[in-house]
Amino acid sequence: RQCTCSDSGRMNIFRGFHHHGIAKSCALTIGNFDGVHRGHQAMLSLLKGEAQQRNVPSCVLTFEPHPRDYFAKLSHNPDLAPERVGTLRDKLIDLQACGVDQVVILRFDHALSSLSPQAFIDEVLLKGLGARYVLVGDDFRFGQRRAGDYAQLDAAGLRQGFDVARMNSYEVHGQRVSSSAVREALRNGRQQDASALLGHPYRISGHVVHGRKLGRSLGFKTINLRFSHWKPAASGIYAVRVVGLADMPLRGVANMGVRPSLDPNDVNGGRVLLETYCLDWPESLGSEGGYGKIVSVELLHKLHEERRYNGLDELKAGIAQDCEDARAFFAQLPHHDRP
Repeated sequence: RQCTCSDSGRMNIFRGFHHHGIAKSCALTIGNFDGVHRGHQAMLSLLKGEAQQRNVPSCVLTFEPHPRDYFAKLSHNPDLAPERVGTLRDKLIDLQACGVDQVVILRFDHALSSLSPQAFIDEVLLKGLGARYVLVGDDFRFGQRRAGDYAQLDAAGLRQGFDVARMNSYEVHGQRVSSSAVREALRNGRQQDASALLGHPYRISGHVVHGRKLGRSLGFKTINLRFSHWKPAASGIYAVRVVGLADMPLRGVANMGVRPSLDPNDVNGGRVLLETYCLDWPESLGSEGGYGKIVSVELLHKLHEERRYNGLDELKAGIAQDCEDARAFFAQLPHHDRP
């Protein structure tokens, strides 16, 4: 299946490489790109330059599900699955913002995980993608049991006629930038550190969907983004900024998680939900105007972890306090940083 990113249509996206329209040759980088952080951004900038020199498109090869998700399911051990920084939608939006020409998403399954390193080079990099230049990180491993390394890839390039390069770790204030570092910052509620690693506020995007509509009965109408089978790096209650719902960003309070105070058998089925209450709902939207919109929610400041409330009255009081705390957070921001 081929599609294009909706924002500009400039980046081609393919699921697999057996499609009409896929580039016959490319400058390629490979990775999960979970949270397109500043290290990824530097690598993609280098990739673009090398692609232009060779007059070929830049291409990112990535995988869904995440390889560690696949092996966690295979071994019936969910703890092996990584906390995800972002959704596939967010990954594609960020890759497009970096100027990537083409993204190929390969399904990570038994067949792909069973390829030997040389078979991966032959079948995927060369036959599938026509790679003329391959740029990888300093810890890159590939092939069955991660047996392939940079030395093997470089030797194959010399033998089979494609260029190979390696980019060293990217550091910010002496800290290596990695998806793991972003996950750790988010897990511990260090939003400023996550922003420094990402180069922008941490954000999650998606379609606004219908929920249980309990919030409006409590006096706190929310917009909901639902994620199926997702283990997020961030969870808890946040002061947020919502982009895409109205003409300007809106201040809000969001609950990222499974809402422990509610019935796990409700309409959300215990799945992860990003539930956002806008402190100032635009009258122009009307009561139903948010549904179907694609919005981006920036998690700016963590107020606290999810809490279990005893009854709706206690829940309502808790939400009211969160709104007060969020307003206090926004009030202390420099004027130019306020929504």
